[in-house]
Amino acid sequence: MLSKTAQRLIAEMRRKVQRHVGRLPVAYYDANKSGALVSRIMTDVEGLRNLIGTGLVEFAGGVVTAVFALCVLLWISPVLTGLALLFLGAFAGGVGYGFRTIRPIFRERSKIQAEVSGRLTESLGGVRVVKGYHAEERESKVFSAGVERILQNVLKTLTALSAMSFGATALLGIVGAVVMLVGTRQILSGALTLGDFVTFTMFLAFLGAPVFQIVGVGTQLTEAIAGLERTREVLRERPEDEDPRRTIELPVLRGDIVFDGVDFSYEPGRPVLHDISFRSEPGTVTAFVGPSGSGKSTIIGLIAAFYTPENGRVLVDGIDLAEARLDSYRTQLGVVLQETFLFDGTIRENVAFTRPDAGEEEVREACRIARVDEFAESFPEGYETVIGERGVKLSGGQRQRVSIARAILANPRILILDEATSSLDSESEAAIQHGLSFLMRGRTTFVIAHRLSTIRRAEQILVVEAGRIVERGVHADLLAVAGRYADLYARQHGVESNLFLAPGEGGAGDNPVTESKQPAREASLTEALRLLRG
Repeated sequence: MLSKTAQRLIAEMRRKVQRHVGRLPVAYYDANKSGALVSRIMTDVEGLRNLIGTGLVEFAGGVVTAVFALCVLLWISPVLTGLALLFLGAFAGGVGYGFRTIRPIFRERSKIQAEVSGRLTESLGGVRVVKGYHAEERESKVFSAGVERILQNVLKTLTALSAMSFGATALLGIVGAVVMLVGTRQILSGALTLGDFVTFTMFLAFLGAPVFQIVGVGTQLTEAIAGLERTREVLRERPEDEDPRRTIELPVLRGDIVFDGVDFSYEPGRPVLHDISFRSEPGTVTAFVGPSGSGKSTIIGLIAAFYTPENGRVLVDGIDLAEARLDSYRTQLGVVLQETFLFDGTIRENVAFTRPDAGEEEVREACRIARVDEFAESFPEGYETVIGERGVKLSGGQRQRVSIARAILANPRILILDEATSSLDSESEAAIQHGLSFLMRGRTTFVIAHRLSTIRRAEQILVVEAGRIVERGVHADLLAVAGRYADLYARQHGVESNLFLAPGEGGAGDNPVTESKQPAREASLTEALRLLRG
């Protein structure tokens, strides 16, 4: 019964920790590896098995018996009992010191195991990169180094436990010798009968039994407490939807987004955004362009409420987003990221992820608009085709189409497109442009675009550099100004288009490599590719 109870508590604790971790802000995930979080959810809570186990119950029973035995021993011979308690007290102090010593070692072991598990998870997830660069042996060495750290930690623990076990054994011998010596003298002097001495010796064994048990049970408890302390650290993190300021339940949104003097930094003293102010009216498209690291993705993260501004406000239909309940906001938000993430399931399950209760016809309609049907229906299992971890069985373009279909099915009021067509070839991109147009129709849309030709019709283009908006306007006006946007556009459609031509040849056209890269990085990329080609 105790074992079953412990397993039920472990299962419930895992559910509780996973539910809590899922509600933590994105910044927490930025600072912790996914593999380490998995270890905390699955491994650290195992300590409950030791807290509620048969060993602990046996120890509790031994303590009760020892208390009864102590009363009998005091009645038989207070002198002998005092000597025995003196040694037992000294040993108890030593055991307490030993457990205080090994407790940090157990905590360190949990930390090391989480780090090794995290790296192993990364290595297995990036197996194509590892094999592509023939780095199997290097990853093996990294893992071996982690295993060696765990081994050294375990050896330290075993040394401490062996010392305590040796101490318990030595104590038994010492107490036995002292009791025999003093007891014999008391028998010879007539202060103690032989029968009383035999009885005392028998009950002394009951008094000493918990001493031996405490080494084994104490080790289990110490390891359990160390793991549960790490679990408690996670549970102390405040979920993002428990912010006391978030009390406003948002109605159906119109999609009026306003940035009012927003400043933001990931680390204190290292600002990423400076005084960002703009307005996106309902149903309009706002595009962000600029070099890598300029702050575009951070602005998108603020729109998605992944982060909260340090200064200034992000307003949604006139309501401060920092005061809105996240569940009422994100259910009206659609996101298509550049790095498409799909789950290990069927095509249908991934498309219906945003609306699991959607009907079959709704799912197929979203797939038709995003051109998912073109490849899904060619598979023998159709929409029930299992696509593997992270959608590995699909091409990059196919994964992106599934992601777009997922957003279409969600029917959001606010849409975020982070270079949504970056993984598509020209033919596939053209094929789903009308799907994107359908998705953007009537919705407030934010686009991060590196291919400037894809945002010509945006109602507002914001050029972001070094965390500031340096230019704003529509495509034609920004070209006429001949500023930073015009320079980016000219580079993208001029010099770099000749990259793959032989020296001395001319020509123009879209470049399949550099057109999806940030223009500010194209010069170095061009030189690198020329060196590779030569």
